[in-house]
Amino acid sequence: MSGVLLAAKTRLTEVVMSIETFESLALYACVGGLILFMIFIVWDLAKRSNAGRFGTFILFIALGVGLLGFLIKTVAMQFIES
Repeated sequence: MSGVLLAAKTRLTEVVMSIETFESLALYACVGGLILFMIFIVWDLAKRSNAGRFGTFILFIALGVGLLGFLIKTVAMQFIES
């Protein structure tokens, strides 16, 4: 019985998407989740340390530069591959 279920699951996943598609989607979903988590961490750090507006701005700028680097890399790789 379990062999039949395994075969059915295998066929279902082959029809839905390929491994490469899943890996690509999972990469961006997980990186997006990590980015949101980092934004929360920086906001919490600014709030707990009483950083004020300017300090909070500087903290988010530092995070934004890292985010910008990831986005630039993604766009550059798309141009290089095409």
